[in-house]
Amino acid sequence: MTSPLAPLYRACLWLAGLFMIALLGTILISIAGRQFDFYIRGIDAYAGYCMAAAAFLALAGTFTHGDHIRVTLVIGRLTGRTRRGFELFCLALAVAVSGAFAFYSIKMTWWSWKFHDISSANDASPLWIPQLGIAVGTTVFALAFIEEFVLVLRGKAPAAGHSDISHTE
Repeated sequence: MTSPLAPLYRACLWLAGLFMIALLGTILISIAGRQFDFYIRGIDAYAGYCMAAAAFLALAGTFTHGDHIRVTLVIGRLTGRTRRGFELFCLALAVAVSGAFAFYSIKMTWWSWKFHDISSANDASPLWIPQLGIAVGTTVFALAFIEEFVLVLRGKAPAAGHSDISHTE
């Protein structure tokens, strides 16, 4: 069964990929600048912004594809209701933590926008712009955990977990 949020996860993965390409571009420009003696102000900061956006935007998509590392040492030994209860406990904890992270990421972005906070690096960019990728990424990640929690609560197997152990090693 395909998730109704799959297009959102896929869009975030595509955005993460675009930010990785932009990261490569900023690094190549920086290298070329050293070789040909030119400098673009703030290029290192932009590389960092691209790296952060790529990492956070990819969280939900990689989770729903089962590409996050799962600790199966304990849960692999559990069966039946005990296993389901432990899965629900872990997912509830993940919903709480990712929800808090999303809430505070959004709050940080909002305050940066409201107070016109700018980067202290050479670029002096408004900080809410790079923080937006973090806020969106953490929010979609929290949605992925909520969706997974609801699936397990309804009695379905966790979609994010693969039974193939070698997949996550």
